[in-house]
Amino acid sequence: MSGNVVVGEIVAPFGVKGWVKVRSFTDPPANILKYVPWTLLLGEREQPVVVLEGRLQGTVVAARLEGVEDRDQAIALRGMKVTVPREVFPRAPKGHYYWADLIGLKVYTVDAVDLGVVTGLLETGANDVLEVKGDRERLIPFVMGPYVKEVDLDAGRMTVDWDPEF
Repeated sequence: MSGNVVVGEIVAPFGVKGWVKVRSFTDPPANILKYVPWTLLLGEREQPVVVLEGRLQGTVVAARLEGVEDRDQAIALRGMKVTVPREVFPRAPKGHYYWADLIGLKVYTVDAVDLGVVTGLLETGANDVLEVKGDRERLIPFVMGPYVKEVDLDAGRMTVDWDPEF
């Protein structure tokens, strides 16, 4: 996969000196600070930024960005997605996948029935669950073997053992 991957979202200002609160989508959350460079994204608007410093602050990451000097400037960034180049992530081990690589894959049953496209994933504790949207929305456990038979990132598709009526 190439391009940028969303790794977080600016949710609020932090203090009065331009810091921002970032909800990190990385695990653990502080890892977002290791992935650079950041590009902020809101719709079609992209804004490269330099992270001057950051730290874990409860359940969010507090970050100070170059050029953001006060609370008003920080407020203007609220809602922007934090993206980084796909290339900053290490290669996933064989049989393991980054969520960003699964989103957008076409999903077919073992009988070649088109179920739709992976639009998201849910972390449930026991296992991750694929959100698949096609003629209707389906939730399919992302469990290799019993349910997920094949993931072909190059072809942009996944094969699952799933009843299309379910």
